Amino acid sequence: MTVLLPPSETKREGGDTARTLDLGALSFPELADERAAVITAARSVSSEESTARTALKLGPKSVAERLRNLELDTAPTLPAVERYTGVLYDPLDATGADDDTRRWWTDHVLVQSAMFGPIGAGDHIPAYRLSHDSRLGALRLAKHWPGPSSDVLGARTGGLVLDLRSEGYRSLGPLDDAVVLRVVSVDGGGGRRRALNHWNKTAKGRLTALLARTGADVGDPASLLRWAGEHGVVVERTDDGWDLVAESLEPARV
Repeated sequence: MTVLLPPSETKREGGDTARTLDLGALSFPELADERAAVITAARSVSSEESTARTALKLGPKSVAERLRNLELDTAPTLPAVERYTGVLYDPLDATGADDDTRRWWTDHVLVQSAMFGPIGAGDHIPAYRLSHDSRLGALRLAKHWPGPSSDVLGARTGGLVLDLRSEGYRSLGPLDDAVVLRVVSVDGGGGRRRALNHWNKTAKGRLTALLARTGADVGDPASLLRWAGEHGVVVERTDDGWDLVAESLEPARV
């Protein structure tokens, strides 16, 4: 199986100072030209504070993050799964993971980065500032990434693809046959379901963490449902897609 994650706006600083960005060492090295083009465009809009504020949607407290884009070639790197932080990535506890968990991430998890396109969870990347809807002068991410990203993902992702990306990042690498999970909460009284917004990221992080800890070998939708049932996770196929019930992934249950 392949799990597709979105990146995070927040990123851990620092990393391995002896290991700087190597585009050829990232997963899907055939995307090197596309990555270089985005890096060049991001560096250009980040060179002046005034242009960076607009292009990267920076406020007074975050404007200094533009400087990250000027140091991409020389900044220290971390594995992507450690670089990203926030409510989706915190449940993974990447810095405390054991070797088996890390191997599962390397084999099964990809991240759709606005800067680098699809990358592996173990790929070493620097901190940067860029979102799926950032405006980089003449380069539009919404036109730049979908074709190349879909091509490499389609070639790589045989078997079940569990797409946990947000809508904006799914648009940067569309896939037709992926299982896209909608995170819902169930009303304890009437059983009514409602889609979640902020907390859906937490549920997706907990699901990914549990898949990794259990070494899940899930090759098709039927085996996904079996795995979920075995671990008390409520995943259901509905008339209009797939639902993941957030309450079934509360910490006490996983």
